[in-house]
Amino acid sequence: MANRIHQTAIIGAEVELGDDNVIGPYTVVAGPARIGDGNFIGPHVSIGGPAEYLGADHLAGWDGEVGGPGVVIGDRNRIREFVTVNQGVTEATAVGDDCYLMGRAHLAHDVRLDDGVIVTSAVQIAGHCHVWSGANIGLGTVVHQRTTIGPGAMVGMGSAVRKEVGAFTVTVGNPARTTGVNAVGLRRRGCSEESIAGLTGFLTGKDPVVPADLPEELAALLKAWAARGPQH
Repeated sequence: MANRIHQTAIIGAEVELGDDNVIGPYTVVAGPARIGDGNFIGPHVSIGGPAEYLGADHLAGWDGEVGGPGVVIGDRNRIREFVTVNQGVTEATAVGDDCYLMGRAHLAHDVRLDDGVIVTSAVQIAGHCHVWSGANIGLGTVVHQRTTIGPGAMVGMGSAVRKEVGAFTVTVGNPARTTGVNAVGLRRRGCSEESIAGLTGFLTGKDPVVPADLPEELAALLKAWAARGPQH
């Protein structure tokens, strides 16, 4: 299907669009940017604006000036009104597939969101952060630069995240602290109550080994989390 782009939206140079995207009124997409298929991008969204970084060039991307590694957005994302996604400095700012970015959320330079991430209203994610698949970041949360949020993590609203958030944990507060395991998220991934009990040691850092007999997709995700390289 063809893209539906409002007449007031500005699509800059070196912007690649897939099919079946909706781009709302007064939205600006500056290049370089690559956007996949089936995305909803609401009114007054800014994608590909200059990185908020002291050493970065501030180019008028809406007027044909292009530079930097840009932004890459996958398929079927929902990006609501007044969201800002700044371009990267050392690598493209990236949003995977099936993410939901609610109103006034901000992704700074070099942020990476994996698939199925929910970023709720007014969440502010600083530069070089990595949010793994299926994480849910609560209303008004702020995330310090170079922080990693694990897969399936649930971060409570109004949190101040200053250090790594573990996979499938519940984290809340200022400063944010882990308070438990995201049992709801694990059930949605096909875990039984016995499997959740067996996973608790691994998820809370007390056991380095991923338990056996987990759903295949979940087991692969947790093994990738366990095998990740050194963190910032």
